[in-house]
Amino acid sequence: MTGRPTLNQRRRDATRLDIARTAAALFAEKGAEATTAEEIALAAGISLRTFYRYFSVKEDAVAPLLAAGGRQWVERLAEGAADLPLREALESAAVASLTPTDEAGVEMMRWTRSLLRDPQLEGAWRRVHADSEVRLRAVLAERCPAGVDPLEIRLAAAAATAAIRVALEQWASSDAPVGGGPGSPQDLGARCMRELTAGLRLWERVA
Repeated sequence: MTGRPTLNQRRRDATRLDIARTAAALFAEKGAEATTAEEIALAAGISLRTFYRYFSVKEDAVAPLLAAGGRQWVERLAEGAADLPLREALESAAVASLTPTDEAGVEMMRWTRSLLRDPQLEGAWRRVHADSEVRLRAVLAERCPAGVDPLEIRLAAAAATAAIRVALEQWASSDAPVGGGPGSPQDLGARCMRELTAGLRLWERVA
């Protein structure tokens, strides 16, 4: 087993992302409350039944877009240098994932800002971060030596995930730029990560 997704899974993921982009465009134009699942399905070129096979409610249709950055952040942490102190590794991975490297990345951040400004999508946003916290917890557990209290790992995952969430929410509520400088996602991500994880004992256990 290689752990790589199957062809069918990659096709499903691509379809989910296409629907998410369509939903995001409609939400940006009309707002989530005024947009129906039927409109999203029609614009995406799928049946309403197919839409509901992928998403149980219309608000969750944008979850793949909102979740993309969180997945990238956790993956960067998992693939990073194992000898880097954990707090530094978390901050480095967070800043890297919040720094767009091409136009597609910039566009993704713009989508995120638009979606986070819609109060109708708050539930989807919270669910995305709850999932991200679970994934991060597993990665932290792998990096920690045996015998570390699982509660400390859970607290660390919760604090680090909250840092990303708060940073993005603060940025989305402002007119700060995407690509760096005061108030940018990278600036706020680093600041929130340092502030929210500073008092955790877990760092002393893995130093």
